[in-house]
Amino acid sequence: MKQVADQWSQNDGNVDGTCVFVDVAALTSEAVAGAVSREHSVSLAGLAPAADSVKVPDVWISDSSSWLLRLRSEASGFAPTKVTSVAQSPLVVAMPEPIAQKVGWQGKKLSWKSLLSQFNSATPLQVGIIDPSRDASGLLSLAAINVAAASEKDGGEKRVQALRTLAERDAKVRAELLSSFPRAATEEELATGLSAAPLSEEAVVTYNAQQPQVRLSALYVDPSPTALDYPYSIMPQVVDQQKTAAAEGLLGQLLSAGSKDALGSAGLRAPDGTYGSTFKAPVGAPAASPAITPSANKPGTGGLGAAGVDGALLSGVVGSWIATTLPGRALAVFDVSGSMAEAVPTAPGNASRAEVTKAAARSGLALFGDDWQVGVWRFSTNLDGTKPYKQVEPIQPLVTARNKLSQSIDVLNPTDGGTGLYDTVLAAYKHVQKGHQAGRINSVILFTDGEDDNANGLTRAQLLAELKRIQDPKKPIRLVLIGIGDKVNPEELRAIEGAVKGSGTFFAQDPTKITSIFAQAIGQRTGAS
Repeated sequence: MKQVADQWSQNDGNVDGTCVFVDVAALTSEAVAGAVSREHSVSLAGLAPAADSVKVPDVWISDSSSWLLRLRSEASGFAPTKVTSVAQSPLVVAMPEPIAQKVGWQGKKLSWKSLLSQFNSATPLQVGIIDPSRDASGLLSLAAINVAAASEKDGGEKRVQALRTLAERDAKVRAELLSSFPRAATEEELATGLSAAPLSEEAVVTYNAQQPQVRLSALYVDPSPTALDYPYSIMPQVVDQQKTAAAEGLLGQLLSAGSKDALGSAGLRAPDGTYGSTFKAPVGAPAASPAITPSANKPGTGGLGAAGVDGALLSGVVGSWIATTLPGRALAVFDVSGSMAEAVPTAPGNASRAEVTKAAARSGLALFGDDWQVGVWRFSTNLDGTKPYKQVEPIQPLVTARNKLSQSIDVLNPTDGGTGLYDTVLAAYKHVQKGHQAGRINSVILFTDGEDDNANGLTRAQLLAELKRIQDPKKPIRLVLIGIGDKVNPEELRAIEGAVKGSGTFFAQDPTKITSIFAQAIGQRTGAS
C-alpha cells in the first residue's frame, strides 16, 4: 500500500489539480473492526471493543470481506462504498516440510476427506487454528471444514470433532500460532510442535522468507476455501467529494498492472489469482487461483463479500466456535404446546415440529463444550399448577451431566395446551439472572412455534415493563428467541427482544433449518430475521 501510494505521489498524483497525500497506517483487521463496531454501538461475537485510540480510517483494506459481512449483520447502517478486491491470498493448510514429506502430501492437492480423517485418527496430527472470531483465515477455513464435514457420513459428529481438535491448540493472533511450529527438524520438535494449521498462502510465504530452520509447506485443498480478498472500502463517514475522488484515484492505482509486482513482494496475488515476478510461490502453488467474484447479487450480503459467503453463514461458524471453546451457562426453554405436534412437510417422514426441534436440541447440546452449564425447561399452559413452565433439568455442568441432559430431551413431547410465552420468558430470565456467573456467557435460549395465548398470564405490556425494570448491567443475560414455523408472531418476539439489551430474535420458517439457525444465534449479537 505504502509503495503504491508513494509512487502515485511521486508521479504528481492529484485530484482536479489538488495534490493528494496518503497516510498509510498498519492496523490489524480485528482492530479496525472493533473501532467500527464501537462507532455503531454494536459488538462482534468474540471480539473485544477497540481502544478509543483506534480510529476508523477513510479507507479500510481489511484482509477479508468477511469482516464487512459480520459488521453489516450487526450494524445495518454500515455501508461502505467502492468495495473492490485489490489482492487475494488463497487459504492453505500450513505444514512443516518434514511432516508433509513424511505423510506424502508435499506439493500435492489435498482432499477435504483426507484432512478430516486426521481429526479422528488414532495418531492425529497436532492441528491448530487462529481464533475464528478474531481472524479471517481461521473463520473462512472453519466455514470450509463445516461444509466439507456436512457432506460426509456422520457429518455432525465430524464437525464437532474437528472443532474440539482445533480448539485444543488455538491461538489468539497469527504470531502466536506461527511460534508453535517446530523450530528445528529434530524428532522431539516435530513430535511436540504444531503439525498443521489453516493459514493464508501469504502467511506461509512471509514465514519462509525469514529463512526458518524448518520451512512450511502450503497444501492446497480441493475444493478451495474462500480466499482472503482484501476489499478496498471507502468508509461511510467520507462524504467530502474531493476526498472521495482521491480515494477512488488511489483505488485505480492499486488495480493498475504495475501493482502486481508490489503485491508479489508482499506474498500476495492479484485479484484475478495470478501473481507477479516478485512472488515466491510455495511448492505446488497453482499458477492462478480462482479469481475473486463479488457477490453483489447474493441476498443478504448488501453487495459485500466473496461468492458463497454471507453474514448468516459466518455468524453460524462463529457461534459454533464460541459454543465449543468459551465457557457459558444457558437455560434452554422448549415450547411443548399442542401446535408442536404438527407435521413438517420438509422433514424426513413428515416428522413433527417437536421431533425436529428435539433433533436440533441434541445437535446443539453436542456442540457445547464441557465448560458449559446447561438446563432444560418446557412450557405450554398449566404445566405446573397454573404455571405454564416446568423444569426438566436444572442448570448443571455438561462435564458430568451431558448424558442426563441429552436424555431429558426425550420428554419434550407436545401437550394439548396453549402457549404461555410471556410468563415463561420472564421466569426463565429471572432464573438465569439469579444464578448469574461472571466470566461466562449467561443466556436464555427459547424455542417457540406460536404466540402467547395464556389468558390468565401476563400481558405483553407487563412483561416488557418488568424485563426493562429488572435488567442489571453488572449481570447481563442474553435472551435468544427462536421462532419455529409460520405461526409465530414476529412483531411479538421482536418487541420482547427490544426490551432486553443484547438479545436476538431468529426465525426458522422451515423447522428443519433450526440447527443452523441455533449456531447463528450464538454467533450473532443483534438478531436477524
